[in-house]
Amino acid sequence: MALYFTSINSGSNGNCYYVGNDNEAVLVDVGLTCREVEKRMTRLGLSISKIKAIFISHEHSDHIKGLTVFAKKYKLPVYISTLTLKSSRLLLDENNIFPLNHLQCIEIGNLKISAFSKFHDAADPYSFTVECNNIRVGVFTDIGTVCDRLITHFKNCHAAFLEANYDTDMLQNGHYPYFLKRRIMGGHGHLSNAQALELFMNHKPAYMSHLLLSHLSKDNNNPELVEKLFKNVAGSTLVKVASRYEETALYYVGESRNNTTSYSFDPYIYQSAQLNLF
Repeated sequence: MALYFTSINSGSNGNCYYVGNDNEAVLVDVGLTCREVEKRMTRLGLSISKIKAIFISHEHSDHIKGLTVFAKKYKLPVYISTLTLKSSRLLLDENNIFPLNHLQCIEIGNLKISAFSKFHDAADPYSFTVECNNIRVGVFTDIGTVCDRLITHFKNCHAAFLEANYDTDMLQNGHYPYFLKRRIMGGHGHLSNAQALELFMNHKPAYMSHLLLSHLSKDNNNPELVEKLFKNVAGSTLVKVASRYEETALYYVGESRNNTTSYSFDPYIYQSAQLNLF
């Protein structure tokens, strides 16, 4: 038993990432409406009943927009730092709120979720890795700069969602106002294609099977450009761009399967167990 993972959506219009094994799963962020998350999970053949917790990276609206409704509807525990919760001004069930701290490790069934601080212009932002049977998937987005903590966790991942937010030339020559360009590039904003590529080239473990390029800017990046950039140096690692418009395929990473193919769902096999969600 290892890990399945997918991007429900990735971008400034909403972020939500699913990681889980055969029995339990977690969501990192719920930046889409509850209905949209439900719709996309149904298309993927994923049962919401497998979700056991939600982890929140920070309080920006594209990461928490659907959190209150989704958590309430499915009575899910929410792991969120005290400062993030305060800054979010969300009204969550206090009985289902659990604090999140730097270097905290939380066990949910056979999943181990590790949280660590990152550089971003938010109250108390975190990145995460999800582990099962020594297989690890990282969720590394909304990061202003590559730090030693990120490098350490990235080097231990079998698969990762990695931010490649902007092409430097496109951003510098684009229509964004100067203050916003400074915010994005200023060390507490987002990772450029070049920064993400440097991390990938210098610290990718030999066993990394999947890299999902995430949180691409709509105005300052090009999916085809950045995917080609990474594929040129990826070797056997499967590289895909996580879309800002739809869910990705459901991927699998583990020691006993072909790691370069996505999981294939046949609704006729799982009709009653996985499609009767509500």
